[in-house]
Amino acid sequence: MRWRGNACLLAAAFIWGTTFVAQSVGMEKIGPFTYGAARFFLGVLALFALWLIVGGHKRREEAVRSFRVGAGAGCVMFVASALQQYGMLYTTVGKASFLTCLYLIFVPLAGVFLRQRIRAEHWAGAILAVTGLYFLCVTDGFSMGRGDIMEFCCALFWTAHILFIDRVAAKAEAIAMSLAQVAVVFLLNAATAAIFETAQASDVAAAWFSLFYAGVLSTGVAFTLQIVGQRTADPAPAAVIMSLESVFGALAGWFVLGEALSLRELAGCTLMGAGMLVSQAGGFALDSLKKRR
Repeated sequence: MRWRGNACLLAAAFIWGTTFVAQSVGMEKIGPFTYGAARFFLGVLALFALWLIVGGHKRREEAVRSFRVGAGAGCVMFVASALQQYGMLYTTVGKASFLTCLYLIFVPLAGVFLRQRIRAEHWAGAILAVTGLYFLCVTDGFSMGRGDIMEFCCALFWTAHILFIDRVAAKAEAIAMSLAQVAVVFLLNAATAAIFETAQASDVAAAWFSLFYAGVLSTGVAFTLQIVGQRTADPAPAAVIMSLESVFGALAGWFVLGEALSLRELAGCTLMGAGMLVSQAGGFALDSLKKRR
């Protein structure tokens, strides 16, 4: 069953990575909170329809419990996404990507403090992946400024989000929890956009395709896949798999937008892929032993 969870997380990482292309196009005329509100609103619609189709509204006790934990996850996710978006106003995309994905290290470190067992291959996979992220994302030197500090704090909140999902995913229904999570992020984005931003309806309409992709696939589908995947995947290797969104984003930028990848960046992609495989080695071995028994 572990491979199914890993497959769900890998699919989520692919969707999140390719969404960077949609965001780069959709953010040309609208602010970050307006974009977030429109994106997550579409995610709410998609998840609500799916929730009705699977009959989630008929299981009221399960729905209430799932909505409660989903609302908590949504608060954490809003802070993480807001820090990431605003931090990018003051730093480069490469440094932001690297600092955000420092949750690769923070997740196993937090696991130690939470008395979770972190195997050696998890540490090795995380180190390989972080090294790959550095080669992939940081190409113009490294220093800490205002935006870098915000991205560093963003990584802490993504760490909290991953660990929170790991603790509660098995106790909640995935679609209902994802619906509540996305609804909270939508409401917080909409409230913040109403206070700090102004947007024309025509500008929002012009970005309809990128909003649809980010809202329905990235927000509606991918975050549900994360919840489903983390039911069986350990948090440390789960973080490594989800960090592959940076690789998929770089490849999508090359394939769709024509952004060339240097040998350094290709090496980074390779190291990140190796990190994912190494982090899963112990799990595959355990599954193999179980089958033999």
